[in-house]
Amino acid sequence: MNHTIHEYYMEAGKIAAKVREESIGKIKEGIPLLDIAQYVENRIEDLGGMPAFPCNISINEVASHYTPQDNVPCFKTGDVVKLDIGVHIEGYIADTATTLEVGTNNHRKLIRTCEEALEKAIASVRDGVQTNTIGMIIEETIKKNGFNPIKDLTGHSLERYRLHAGSTIPNYKSFFGNKIKKDMVFAIEPFATYGRGKIKDGRPYIFAINDGFKGEIAQEIRERFGPLPFTPRWIPGITGKELKGVREYFELIEESGNIVAQSEHTVIVQEEGCEVITK
Repeated sequence: MNHTIHEYYMEAGKIAAKVREESIGKIKEGIPLLDIAQYVENRIEDLGGMPAFPCNISINEVASHYTPQDNVPCFKTGDVVKLDIGVHIEGYIADTATTLEVGTNNHRKLIRTCEEALEKAIASVRDGVQTNTIGMIIEETIKKNGFNPIKDLTGHSLERYRLHAGSTIPNYKSFFGNKIKKDMVFAIEPFATYGRGKIKDGRPYIFAINDGFKGEIAQEIRERFGPLPFTPRWIPGITGKELKGVREYFELIEESGNIVAQSEHTVIVQEEGCEVITK
């Protein structure tokens, strides 16, 4: 990885970490989710980055892919909130997430388990390690604490303007794995739940351009966001009909309705170990 690209990744990671930590303190009972999403996205730009995807604020049994469209809903006491933030600099992406409770401390063990699984997964990363070895570490850490991993969701490699670039890191001991290599960039993201760990689809709130999507609005979206995900609230006046045919990122919901926690960092693989860019 050349110096310029490395610096882009490092700056994206620095911004993502700063915005994540600033935003945590703003999440309180009665605050609209939209206020936090807009704060995150605007703050990223204030600091010199661009959102790599709409701010995800997924609550309780929703694992991922929810972003608010209006001032309803608001945070409630007891909510378990996954805050997932992406930043890019010239297309080089940093992706990070954390979980917190609103006004309570009832699910600290679940949240801490996710954090521990992430820490141990990161400690195992190096040139030549197999992705299913990392997945085994994540699963063992989550299960030893009495929870289940979300097997349907994975970590993912990152490339320029590609949020999911082809390689995945499972959250369980998969039979199949791929060898990761020096200079590869990964978002590692354990999900843990009280439930079975299966996912069902909800509604789509996030979208991305497909090559076959044509028309005037398609050109505007392509110029503004390229292949990266976007949300309708970023394009005032757009209708669902105009988005027909684009890729849909469906809200991901734990099938049995149980609470989910998530932790995530982005790492650059090195010969020995890795560089965590979102701490």
